[in-house]
Amino acid sequence: MTTLGVTGGIGSGKSTACRFLEDLGARVFYADAEAKRLMQADDALRAAIVAAFGEDTYDADGTLNRAHLAAIVFSDDEKLQQLNALVHPRVFASFKEEVQRAAADGVELLVHEAALIFEAGGDKHLDAVAVVDAPVNVRIRRVRARDDVSEQEVRARMQHQLPPEELRQRADYVLDNSGSPEELRRQVRALYARVTGTDASR
Repeated sequence: MTTLGVTGGIGSGKSTACRFLEDLGARVFYADAEAKRLMQADDALRAAIVAAFGEDTYDADGTLNRAHLAAIVFSDDEKLQQLNALVHPRVFASFKEEVQRAAADGVELLVHEAALIFEAGGDKHLDAVAVVDAPVNVRIRRVRARDDVSEQEVRARMQHQLPPEELRQRADYVLDNSGSPEELRRQVRALYARVTGTDASR
């Protein structure tokens, strides 16, 4: 079984690329979704987050107050690093469990989709990493339409990720998502065939 990281800056289209990989038979581990689940369901992680960021991090019903937490960490690099240091190790532990399940199930390609693979050292746990890239103006337009946020807010989020040039340099594979979805799908098919050694023309 091959493990492949898929990453890219906000709005690059990495989730779309992963859906195309799923269409080809890959299993995808969505790190952001798993992080959100763990922040809600992992009692030890919840306690650590409350200790670090205060009781208001969770609402009275026990739900994570994402807006409150985001307001804290996205305006303070040190606090963002503190949160990542709490969450990332638990996400990687979940991914290791998924590797075992996928291998037992005979999965050919297991994909780890995450925005911060290199920043969190996740590339050390993977056979290869593919970066999805697109021009900054295209990415900003996509995120503004998707999340109903301002350009300033999108650029603020971008500052917490590696520059596109560094991502491309560190990647084993680069998917250019500046064109149409079908153009991206063609690149994903070629990537799937290359990393698995199989025919992905279907």
